[in-house]
Amino acid sequence: MEKEPQNKICVVTGAGSGIGKAIAVALAQAGYWIGVTDVNLESAKNVAQEIQANHSEAVAFKLDVTQPEECQSVLDSVIGKWGRIDVWVNNAGVSSMNRFVDLTEKDWDFNMDINAKGTFLCSQIAVRQMLKQQKDLQSGLRGKIINIASMAGKRGNAPFLAHYVASKFAVVGLTQAMAGELASFGITVNAVCPGYVATSMQEREVGWEAKLRGITADEVRELYIKDTPLGRLERAEDVAGVVVFLASPAADFITGESINVNGGSWMD
Repeated sequence: MEKEPQNKICVVTGAGSGIGKAIAVALAQAGYWIGVTDVNLESAKNVAQEIQANHSEAVAFKLDVTQPEECQSVLDSVIGKWGRIDVWVNNAGVSSMNRFVDLTEKDWDFNMDINAKGTFLCSQIAVRQMLKQQKDLQSGLRGKIINIASMAGKRGNAPFLAHYVASKFAVVGLTQAMAGELASFGITVNAVCPGYVATSMQEREVGWEAKLRGITADEVRELYIKDTPLGRLERAEDVAGVVVFLASPAADFITGESINVNGGSWMD
């Protein structure tokens, strides 16, 4: 085992592109050493190399979050290299679109397995390790779990996304249940709920929605912007900044929260 580092250690799932990449890069810039995971190993390697080029530590791993043995393997590798895990970010997620009456069981399972079950499996394995660790002398914490949910995890009125909505409501509920149960052990659990984030995932959604509505892709984007009081599409970096905050000592006394980061599209 390598010498335990002074830097905090963080694993980010689905970090090969989009929001996950932005989170991994932002955390590395904040001084964390990063386990970059993605179902596409080459994408994870590219992000890890980008982080390393900016003089921070990162290691890439292949991870299908629906496979507990892969989650455990990543965790074991991180512990073998760095000795502990301070923050685990459950970002890996998928979407698809269809009218509710046309959704298939395959659509349902695809969204629920990765978005909800994947968050559960990875969190459970990370928490088991955190429970073995000594509490940080300053914060009194053993670790932090940060889940990437969605505005759709609070706002059910999301056309063509009933299955996705259900999966993200599950993440918000799981966040609260975990936070309540794990607080006394020095583990915090919070979620971030983005809105209309301009990523490659959104580009696919724009195409699907345009077809379902019978309008153009540009018209769909205008609907998203119109629904956002701050008047623009969200950037992946907008989400990453809140994750960095939750991972930092400034958020050591926050747990069980699902923080809206959506430009005002949904307020509660």
